[in-house]
Amino acid sequence: MKKLLFLLLVFLNFNAFAQQEPNLARYKTTDEKLKIWLKYTNQFLDAEDYPNLIKAANKGITLSGNQLAYKSRFYFIKGNAYEFNNNQNKEAAANYELALKYAQKARHLKNETSSLMRLNYAYYALNETSKRKHLIEYIKKVVDTTKNIHTKSVLYGSLGEYYLDKAEYETFISYQLKAINYKKLLDKNVANAETIGVSYCQIAAAYTKMKLYNKAIEYLNYSQPYIKTSPYVSAFSCNYYLQCFVPLKNIDSIQKYYNLIYTYPSKKDSLFLNLSFANRSLSEYYANEGNPKNAFNYAKKAVILAQKSTDEEILMEANAVMGRVLYEKGEYKKAIETLKKASVNALTYDKESFVIINKKLSQSYAALGQWKEAYYYNEIYSKNNDEMMEQSAKQSIANAEARYQNKTKIQEIKTLSTENTIKNIQIEDARLQRIFLISGIALITIIGLLLLKQNRNRKKTNLKLQALNQELDEANKIKARFFSILNHDLRSPISNLIHFLHLQKENPELIDEETAVRMQHKITTGAENLLSSMEDILLWSKGQMENFKPQFRKTQMAVLFEETEKHFSSIENIEIVFENPENIILETDENYLKTIIRNLTGNAIKALDKTPNAKIIWKAWQENQKNYLSITDNGPGGTQEKFKALYDQSEVIGIKSGLGLHLIRDLATAINCKIEVCSKPDAGATFTIIFNK
Repeated sequence: MKKLLFLLLVFLNFNAFAQQEPNLARYKTTDEKLKIWLKYTNQFLDAEDYPNLIKAANKGITLSGNQLAYKSRFYFIKGNAYEFNNNQNKEAAANYELALKYAQKARHLKNETSSLMRLNYAYYALNETSKRKHLIEYIKKVVDTTKNIHTKSVLYGSLGEYYLDKAEYETFISYQLKAINYKKLLDKNVANAETIGVSYCQIAAAYTKMKLYNKAIEYLNYSQPYIKTSPYVSAFSCNYYLQCFVPLKNIDSIQKYYNLIYTYPSKKDSLFLNLSFANRSLSEYYANEGNPKNAFNYAKKAVILAQKSTDEEILMEANAVMGRVLYEKGEYKKAIETLKKASVNALTYDKESFVIINKKLSQSYAALGQWKEAYYYNEIYSKNNDEMMEQSAKQSIANAEARYQNKTKIQEIKTLSTENTIKNIQIEDARLQRIFLISGIALITIIGLLLLKQNRNRKKTNLKLQALNQELDEANKIKARFFSILNHDLRSPISNLIHFLHLQKENPELIDEETAVRMQHKITTGAENLLSSMEDILLWSKGQMENFKPQFRKTQMAVLFEETEKHFSSIENIEIVFENPENIILETDENYLKTIIRNLTGNAIKALDKTPNAKIIWKAWQENQKNYLSITDNGPGGTQEKFKALYDQSEVIGIKSGLGLHLIRDLATAINCKIEVCSKPDAGATFTIIFNK
């Protein structure tokens, strides 16, 4: 992503062909010689002939002697040569530092501005955090003290890019809009217009990061009149449109801009880079739509094109998408291999990508049953994800504090100004003292109004705190409820397993060989089902950790019945029948409904403990455009009072007094269901789940 922002600026250069080396002997003064040699050197820059550019720049540095402004310019051009030739950022930074040094000595503001701008990016590319921080502080001093419009337009843009890299998007947008305003004050020409268009594209990219896609599209639309003369920048803007329309699932616009990218002529590196980016966007779209075949085809193109671009960041992003697609196709070993390639430099370029890659690695190893490796990568994912979230929170607090401090400083300035005015009034004329007194009364009134407003704001803040406390209390209740589900759903399978093991250990003489084999099979099956249930519940708890809310999607009852049958496969002497002739598909939360079914089945099994020819029947059917589920047992049944926890919110519960029914009631309410009970003593019981539209 940041690579695109940088290349947008790089590809604004015009191609030209270097001419024959000038004969410097024809020129008398050093200034004339340097001027003609600088013009000659720039021709290599325009032609992207970097080896000859370095040679010409070195000769220019030697010719410059004590002409510090020219020496600064030649060091800057030499830095360009290293930077634009396969991103040799270390050498580039060294030359930019010398360019800045000589520009400052010569007091040449234009050269200083250019050097500061490129040093900002070079330090970012080298991860020189400390140097870059000091550089930004110096840039702020320059823009605060200079009146030069060109310098302000360039350096406000650099400040914006710094905060963009720190993911402080609001601050970035603020600086970038300032840069645009100053650029519009410069002479109107094609190059300047294109930089304005690039700035609008950068703002759109920031809104994309904040997932404000419609706002991003708005700024991309602003950029179009300014970049229409540049096919290079237009190609990049198409990729930004794709980044917006993929999450918006606007397939018509996605196809439009994907096809449009292929129509723009471009330089070799940017061509492969743009095409790789576009194919990666299409792969993400089809992966999100559950179409792994198309997702794989586009991901494959993205990787091939990224390899041709020789850009490590673009290749990392392409491999990350390919790894995700392979995981979703079930090719877990290939997914692991690809994701490991992507992870090598991911943290350097984009921490968010690094987090996603390690999450997919953990999931891939888990799918292969390699739990040690899955745990290792899950730890990396959790650590970096927590750090990223914590950093985001700190940045938000820092932004709020900065805004508050700015407002305070403005108020202090206003107060000092008022005091100076009052002093001048006192010295000027006694008559004006009356005006001062009136102004004082007005000021006191204003302060009183401010205090009143402050008091009202404090009351509002207290109300918000009360609301937050209520939310915290609700969150604690939800956590308690979830632990109750864990206790209730896992207790019964574990008790059955322990029962089998005790019987085998304490009364082996009661078990013949055939029974021993059968019970061994039962124990193994029960343990496997218990592990599956635990994994199922723990994965659900991971997904529900921050927000315990149902996630509605199409759910096949046949699958839930099959999982329920496996879960209770170790139960003996009770026949469990599942009837689903219409192959019912429900729009519900699979985990909530699964928990309800298991609880009702477990309760029925307990009720049938002493019932001969015990039988449980699960049914799924549709009637009057409503979906129904029911469970019927031929147990002892009971009165309505026994099932009071299902319909009475005030019923006191405990581990042995309706905890399962209480959970069933809450979960059913969450997924828009209601449960009816039909039961009589010695006549069994039927629980019917009715799904509301």
